[in-house]
Amino acid sequence: MGTSSETTRGRRLVGELIRIHRVRAGLTQKEAAEQLLISESLMGAVERAERIPSRDLLIDTDRVFRAAGALKACCELVDEEKYPPKFLDWAKLERNARVISAYETMLIPGLLQAEAYVHALYRSRVPAYTEDEIARHVGARLERQTVLSRTPPPRIGYVIEESVLDRTLGGPEVLKEQLRHVLDCMERFNHLTVQVMPSAQHTHAGMMGPMQLMSTAEGRNLMYVEAQGGGRLISKPEQVSDQLDLFGILRAQALNPWKSAEIIETKVGQL
Repeated sequence: MGTSSETTRGRRLVGELIRIHRVRAGLTQKEAAEQLLISESLMGAVERAERIPSRDLLIDTDRVFRAAGALKACCELVDEEKYPPKFLDWAKLERNARVISAYETMLIPGLLQAEAYVHALYRSRVPAYTEDEIARHVGARLERQTVLSRTPPPRIGYVIEESVLDRTLGGPEVLKEQLRHVLDCMERFNHLTVQVMPSAQHTHAGMMGPMQLMSTAEGRNLMYVEAQGGGRLISKPEQVSDQLDLFGILRAQALNPWKSAEIIETKVGQL
């Protein structure tokens, strides 16, 4: 659940709708907060548009306040508050994706990032974010991770450069916690495959940089490419097909998942 120093018309509308339906349900803020399992201060902040509600909170308020879908329908509007315009479509499609894949050269993949690592990432941003902006981005990043435990789950495959495992973003303790989190995810989620691309690899198909790939529930293949100055969503079949082939080569060149886990465990022991 994020915050922002700029209160938009959309967020004010959502906050007011939540307040109206709460009052209509005959609940005080304290009573509503107790039923929603959140703090009273958070309930008030959402109604005053000081906090951006998560999708889960909107769905819960719709149920508890008996809003007949009016608050659940605000999920799309709230998404626009959380994600950059060029990333918004990707974030929406990701929730129901059939396959999610990525080759990462600089960072741990977003769906596997621990909270402290996410904070460190956004704190290192140049130009710097405000504290409110950091909180908003961290909340949005962590909310995306619910796709990992979705039913049915997507198939997820990552190839990560070994150098990423050595980049002490936020300091050694943050990295250590992050690597342990990756190992935990690898153990818990059978639908997740993580492979490390060793720095000593002498034949490498990924010299053109990172990529994110997705197959939707409808069978569309998409790619999202990030670069300095922003990112872009690519849907042209011929372009995405080429990158899917390239990702297959990268997986063949990387260490297998079991050897990759051993490498990550070794890195943890060195921190």
